[in-house]
Amino acid sequence: MGRLAGKVAVVLGAAGQDNMGQVMARRFAEEGATVVVAGRRSEPLEALAAEIGGSAALCDITDKAQVDALAATALERHGRLDVAVNCTGWGLLAKLLDTTEEQLDRISALQFKGPYFFLQTFVGRMAQLGGGSVITLSSASVHAVLHHHAAYIATKAAGEAMVRCFANEFGHRGVKVNALAPGLTESPMTAREMSLPGLRETFVKEYPLGRIGTGLDVANAALWLASDESFMTGEVLQVNGGLTLRRNPSPSEINAALKAGRTAAAG
Repeated sequence: MGRLAGKVAVVLGAAGQDNMGQVMARRFAEEGATVVVAGRRSEPLEALAAEIGGSAALCDITDKAQVDALAATALERHGRLDVAVNCTGWGLLAKLLDTTEEQLDRISALQFKGPYFFLQTFVGRMAQLGGGSVITLSSASVHAVLHHHAAYIATKAAGEAMVRCFANEFGHRGVKVNALAPGLTESPMTAREMSLPGLRETFVKEYPLGRIGTGLDVANAALWLASDESFMTGEVLQVNGGLTLRRNPSPSEINAALKAGRTAAAG
């Protein structure tokens, strides 16, 4: 029997081809869960739902009404709600003095207000239903600072604070609330950067376990948090190969590595 047999899980942020949300949805389905995959694009969500025997729903996390509707849809279609994972995010890279008000508004809506709505809705529903597991994504960069990433880091740090508050208040209702903090992760989104000569090596040397993480690494950690095996709440699992024991490389190190890589490739 699968570790999530009989459970219904919602994964929001699963519309990107082979992104972290999709990998997680597939992993949950392999372990017996019925999965509702959600995001802002219908076609890839419907295809994924058909692949894993689940269902699809449209949802923009920045709209509280849509988040509420997502929880209601899962309950109406499948009769229960056991796991909810927020995989949405925007990897904004902008220098401290160049970050615009529009960028701040957008990332705040997506990575502060949105996760707050998500926790309000799903923790609240699960408290009424007798318990469950809610998971959101943070980032290793909260603890191993990456240059030109301040707005992203600040909103992810706020998400970690939310996790602690919701976990503390709703633990007695049987709801576990935790976060996962990946580092640089192999995915279609990072494929172009990872193909740049010298870049991967510059990051890998800061990972004690000797490699960049994968979506499956994160999905397996989420699987444990979602299962009845985990006795944990209010925590941030550092699913990043030990990066937070060290640091992210500096811009000068990255630029030097890219320059050397281009020179070697040209030679």
